Amino acid sequence: MSTLRDAIKDKKRIVVKIGSSSLQHKETGDMDYIKIEKLVRELCDIRNQGKEVVLVTSGAIAAGKKAAGIKDMSQYSTNEAMAVKQACSAIGQARLMMTYQKLFSEYNQIAAQILMTKNTIVDNLNRYNAHNTFTQLLSMGAIPVVNENDTVATYEIEIGDNDTLSAIVAALVEADLLILLSDIDGLYTDDPRTNQDAKFIEQVDVLTDEYMNMGKASTGSNVGTGGMNTKMIAAKIATSSNVDMIIANSVDVGILHRILEGERVGTLFCANKDEGFDLPGFVNNLHK
Repeated sequence: MSTLRDAIKDKKRIVVKIGSSSLQHKETGDMDYIKIEKLVRELCDIRNQGKEVVLVTSGAIAAGKKAAGIKDMSQYSTNEAMAVKQACSAIGQARLMMTYQKLFSEYNQIAAQILMTKNTIVDNLNRYNAHNTFTQLLSMGAIPVVNENDTVATYEIEIGDNDTLSAIVAALVEADLLILLSDIDGLYTDDPRTNQDAKFIEQVDVLTDEYMNMGKASTGSNVGTGGMNTKMIAAKIATSSNVDMIIANSVDVGILHRILEGERVGTLFCANKDEGFDLPGFVNNLHK
């Protein structure tokens, strides 16, 4: 097990995902600038080690709602809610990216924005172009900052959550490692918040149906869209695409450099390339 953790040190292309709840103050919903600044510093330091890094970030809709003073969505009809969500995303994405740009520039790093929908992956030409864009940005030393394009995404073309999106990105760019920063330490046999006998799982060598069934959608967060279930779907995409994946707690984003130093934190899902895995087909069947 230690040799697998040691091998993490040699990973060269890393995708990091952070969720909405990890970027905000719980009490107010406002951005946690100290945490975002530390995240950016960690990513820039990874980049300074000669590694390539991609950030998949949530938080646009939440930031837009806060800016627009919208607290309660229940007052809107289904159609209205979609329009409000898309408008909030447009407001929030600009604010979120402005914050990232400012912080990355302080560490002399170039940040680049990429917004994706399901069509980015399902359509062959779109997928090819997206792959080329990522490849070029990484070769230029830039740090792509990725989010779902919620301003235009509807149910039919949305990926739905950034756990899944980050795994799709990791597969697309042929990453060595995907790190999901979440509000839980990793995978447990049951929800540790409700079952004190739940046992922590440090490593998953093969992603069996038993593990997939542990993915109950309950992480205790009501800010983001994903639960443990989406993280297990992400693990399926990543490991099948020959990408190692780690779920770790974002309470201290400094955990990133500890992971890359080979420390045994979080749950490690070992890559098991599946030659028959069809990424576009898998993505196309999401929500069906």
